[in-house]
Amino acid sequence: MEHPVDSILDKVMDVPGNIGCLLANSQGLCLGVKGNASEQSAGIIVAISDLASKLDPSNSSPVISLESNDKICMIHKHGITGAIYKQKGP
Repeated sequence: MEHPVDSILDKVMDVPGNIGCLLANSQGLCLGVKGNASEQSAGIIVAISDLASKLDPSNSSPVISLESNDKICMIHKHGITGAIYKQKGP
């Protein structure tokens, strides 16, 4: 039987353009990772989400978008923290 976290990660990876994804708990422990994502970044991703929520106290769960030349990392927390890595379009 497939673990529910694996099922969620597989669904995320089925979306065209997604190249990696990660789920982490509130302590920064990696719950699952697929594709071009590193479980070692789980703690940093949770910390970024926690700090970003302090910028606007009225929005306790902001969506954070980090961009490089060719990739985007989107982070969102809703109970657990998720990160999706996307390849930028042409």
